[in-house]
Amino acid sequence: MAALLLLERLTPLESAVFVLRDVCGFGFPDIASAVGRSEAACRQLAVRARRHMDGGRPRFAADRAERERLAGRFLDAFRDGDVDGLTALPAADAEMVGDGGGKAPQWGERLAGAAAVARVPAGVVPLFARISARAQARTLNGRPGAVFSDRGGRVLSTWTFDAANGRIQAIRTLNNPDKPRRVGPVADAWAALAEARA
Repeated sequence: MAALLLLERLTPLESAVFVLRDVCGFGFPDIASAVGRSEAACRQLAVRARRHMDGGRPRFAADRAERERLAGRFLDAFRDGDVDGLTALPAADAEMVGDGGGKAPQWGERLAGAAAVARVPAGVVPLFARISARAQARTLNGRPGAVFSDRGGRVLSTWTFDAANGRIQAIRTLNNPDKPRRVGPVADAWAALAEARA
């Protein structure tokens, strides 16, 4: 039972890598194949999972209502162009993890700290406003999230939110055009970025 409680500190992907590596003893090539990530990414996920298992800090609360409330506040601030509202939501130790797959604009694989995490949505708001992008609340992978789409309804990016203690603890973004196809038709994010910067 204690092990299950500890696993709740991990994201689903961290949990899968941790169990496959540390419990079952699989090698990173096999884990990478099983979870659909590179070996290097799996090594990083394993390190992060061990750190969270050992760290003792509260990770993601199980309170879905709190996550939905904070995701709603984030989306309201985003839609209103309220940069101050966006920057007030991340926790001091928040993280933002992104996947552009090298096929879409991306700010890096992982950002840590409230200031770094807040800079991304604050910077995205004016760009998305220039291309009339929309943000729609949606449950993604069992988490409160948002689908950002262009004026034609094509998906630019998906974001999910984890929260605890009244703050956003993690934002996971998916910009890789190969992955959100189940959500809807995918936009050309590079073209959208060029239009926003024109």
